[in-house]
Amino acid sequence: MQITNDIHYIGVNDHDIDLFEGQYTVENGMAYNSYVVMDEKIAVMDTVDTNFEEEWLDNLKAVLNGRTPDYLIVQHMEPDHSASIKAFTDAYPDAVIVASAPAFTMMRQFFGTDYADKRQVIKEGDSLSLGAHALQFVAAPMVHWPEVMVTYDARDKVLFSADGFGKFGALDTDEDWACEARRYYFGIVGKFGMQVQNLLKKAAALDIQIICPLHGPILKENLEYYVNLYQTWSSYGVESEGIMIAYTSVYGHTKAAAELLAEKLTAKGCPKVVVADLAREDKAECVEDAFRYGKLVLATTTYNAEMFPFMREFIDELISHNYQNRTIALMENGSWAPMAAKAMRARLEGCKDITFTEHSVQIRSALTDENIAQIEALAEELTAK
Repeated sequence: MQITNDIHYIGVNDHDIDLFEGQYTVENGMAYNSYVVMDEKIAVMDTVDTNFEEEWLDNLKAVLNGRTPDYLIVQHMEPDHSASIKAFTDAYPDAVIVASAPAFTMMRQFFGTDYADKRQVIKEGDSLSLGAHALQFVAAPMVHWPEVMVTYDARDKVLFSADGFGKFGALDTDEDWACEARRYYFGIVGKFGMQVQNLLKKAAALDIQIICPLHGPILKENLEYYVNLYQTWSSYGVESEGIMIAYTSVYGHTKAAAELLAEKLTAKGCPKVVVADLAREDKAECVEDAFRYGKLVLATTTYNAEMFPFMREFIDELISHNYQNRTIALMENGSWAPMAAKAMRARLEGCKDITFTEHSVQIRSALTDENIAQIEALAEELTAK
């Protein structure tokens, strides 16, 4: 794939993977992106997962057409992008490795060497001339590892954005960008909103026409759309008007309450109501929806004088990803000593800018007329203008 006259794509598609980072379901695989900038000198941008190093080296060789690369630029040391560094240095021993100081420390940890005989350490504001192309380096610590640098090519107005603007899914599949980019962002980068905001401020000073991420498609059109989503996500703003109801249910009574609330919310004009069974649905999808909408309803049973385990895991995921700036409603079920609402509230009170609704729902075993009235009042509060 030729991105510009001088920039070529040499990445690979992985359809063998089932769980990305050991936890995220990726039914449509993953893309490990790598690029080559051809000029008087040649720079290779990142490597790929070790399982695909031979395919990647073949792609590189085809683009080089007999030439030899001068530089390997390592923006991010996560193994899906750095594991083929050794294969590259074996194939091209005279090439210089360009990376941040923390990245070279990690190379020693991963490979037993920091390539002291062939390295060039870069920092914020440094640049590397290839001839007509001058690559400018921008520090992006904790987006989402501490050693990350992104790279800007002023000649072609390309931002090599590391894991920023990435998504799940191989490049040879057809799927909506925002859905899998959102799940990717909140699962992997979401905790570091402040750091993403800092990077977006730096990027705003650059004339960017193309974004080349390390995962997902190259972005060439309507860049404002992608940047605006990242602004919303990283500032923990509300992307879509709607309400998510996340529930767990043992014998179906809490499920019935959650579904009744969803019906009432829809009837009252709520534009979108998402109902998720936390025991059965993809956890990352549920986290994604909790961040997408501005209001969240948590409904669960009391279990061992606490909340049901799947609800506890879900709340812990939200907290670990810096959940904030949302309205939360609580529904609980307990046959003799309801404790779930108290436990949920206690866990969430440490989150920033969380507002709990005035109304809540407490069920004792099965729904009663009193519970239905409570659900009606909660629906009214959640949909009030």
